[in-house]
Amino acid sequence: MPTTDSGTPAAAVAVYAISVAAELSGLSIQALRLYERRGLLTPERTGGRTRRYSDADVARLRRIGELLLAGLNLAGIERVLALESDNDDLRAENATLAARLRRLRADTVRLASDNVALRASVAREAGAAS
Repeated sequence: MPTTDSGTPAAAVAVYAISVAAELSGLSIQALRLYERRGLLTPERTGGRTRRYSDADVARLRRIGELLLAGLNLAGIERVLALESDNDDLRAENATLAARLRRLRADTVRLASDNVALRASVAREAGAAS
């Protein structure tokens, strides 16, 4: 994922005014304000309290628009967005666990090989001592 010089993901940089975010998402300014009040998104605020929307915010607004077109009400949209977020978190956790499992399996193979070598060494030492 591209990042800014400060390390912030580029999609998270809040740059769009509410009018631009509304145009990019195909929704009205009033709708954006409503969705913020309902907790469906939380745009950044400037020092003067002006809303600034990021690419990620615009993508979320587009998703809200898709769900509205599918016939969901705002409560349903809130639930779908929460479940999608949970799924994203679970996918990330699953990927982390899969990587850990691969490392553990590689460690198991290495330890089994070391065990065979140590047993052979012990057997040689025992044979030499007799």
